[in-house]
Amino acid sequence: MSSSASKIPDSARRAVRAVDPNRWKALVFIALAQLMVVLDATIVNIALPSAQQDLGISDGNRQWVVTAYALAFGGLLLFGGRIADLWGRKRTFVTGLAGFAAASAMGGAATNEAMMFGSRALQGVFGALLAPAALSLLAVMFTDGKERAKAFGIYGAIAGGGGAVGLILGGFLTEYLDWRWTFFVNIPFAVVAAAGAYFVIREPKGGRNRSPLDIPGVILSTLGLVALVYGFTRAESDGWGDSVTVAMFVASAVLLLAFVVVESRVKAPLLPLRVITERNRGGVYLSLGLAIIAMFGLFLFLTYYLQVVKGYSPVRTGFAFLPMIAGMITGSTQIGTRLMTRVAPRLLMGPGFLVAALGMLLLTQLEIGSSYAALLLPAMLLLGLGMGTAFMPAMSLATLGVEPRDAGVASAMVNTSQQVGGAIGTALLNTIAASATTAYVADHIGGAASRSQQQLVQLQGMVHGYTSAIWFAVGILVLAAAIALTFVNAGRPGTTAVAGSAEAAEEDEVAVPVVAH
Repeated sequence: MSSSASKIPDSARRAVRAVDPNRWKALVFIALAQLMVVLDATIVNIALPSAQQDLGISDGNRQWVVTAYALAFGGLLLFGGRIADLWGRKRTFVTGLAGFAAASAMGGAATNEAMMFGSRALQGVFGALLAPAALSLLAVMFTDGKERAKAFGIYGAIAGGGGAVGLILGGFLTEYLDWRWTFFVNIPFAVVAAAGAYFVIREPKGGRNRSPLDIPGVILSTLGLVALVYGFTRAESDGWGDSVTVAMFVASAVLLLAFVVVESRVKAPLLPLRVITERNRGGVYLSLGLAIIAMFGLFLFLTYYLQVVKGYSPVRTGFAFLPMIAGMITGSTQIGTRLMTRVAPRLLMGPGFLVAALGMLLLTQLEIGSSYAALLLPAMLLLGLGMGTAFMPAMSLATLGVEPRDAGVASAMVNTSQQVGGAIGTALLNTIAASATTAYVADHIGGAASRSQQQLVQLQGMVHGYTSAIWFAVGILVLAAAIALTFVNAGRPGTTAVAGSAEAAEEDEVAVPVVAH
């Protein structure tokens, strides 16, 4: 490992503070924008049945309310990250917020399914601008080790717990107001965040990528990611053997392979391969994606378990997820933040994923009559603590040591791993659960004479399907822990540096505490 950040002069560190004395105020608005984006991933799900009925959306088409957003967001993230590097992070961030607010207004005012699908696609487009810009702003504004730990602790807690907050807010708005408010609620979030960012954020000078945009890379990556996300979405609804599903996966593999070949040859690549081939960042992207696969499936199963099996209302279901949110906030802002400057990141990520796996393991014991206090509460607390502790150093390490000109695209890779992981998790675990449920019901329905007994078998089959899929989620989290412990070899922040990064930091007068290759 190379020597310490002592190579990076204290004057450079002070320069960051001089450039942006309001960085903590800026964090408030960046965090608010991130919360809005994460909320949107789950808040609309609760409103979907009501919106479908009001707008006359068919059962076959209702998936496009979710899919249109996922395809645009997942497909354009790398492009959005590079736009932030080219155009400026603050400008991209504010533009993304304004567009997201306008698209949300369109969704709330939708009068037919075409207007709804269009608004969701536009939300995805502007979300793909907004999300990488937000994370890269943090990366370039918070360079001191301890300050970075606190900032990414807050960001990690929001990124992890925002989805559960969306369930609570979505339940309230749908039950007591109207489904349209699940869209309109984004507008005040966006307006406040955009106004605050415009007046408060002072982006550090230098580090902007002036290279021409890699058009072939944009086309190949966008089409490849869209095909991949749509393939998993299609697999969930039409099965893994469906001809269109298979075609999407084949097309995705060809397009993304062509993308890698192009990126290795062009002078100014959309995604410089140096960003993902560095073992620490590669390990973060992979382990984070796997963890999201497990988490997205869990949100889906627990929501259905609480509402269908236990009979909870949408609002009560949302509140049932509060222990997980509390665990994530505690793990991220207390455990992760306090230990990040004292221990190597892998010693937070690996054990964090294992603690989450332990919580997931408890949920394999789910039954129809399981007690919330005795089983779900401790499981959610462990899941939240583990994920919060692991997410926080992962978010920081994913952009640590990257050259300032690549901060946007490195941030986009974090969002891409999460978005693709979410699509895979929902499709893969849902398919496993559905298959296990079908097999269970087929084996047991013959012995059910009365209708009540048949209904009981159906519920038992559902719970059996959930637990079967949760076992897979346990294994996925253990694999994420193994990858984090094996690939991530970074030292304590502020003690080691990547060769060449110090020079880049001095050149831009931005000291970036970084990690060794």
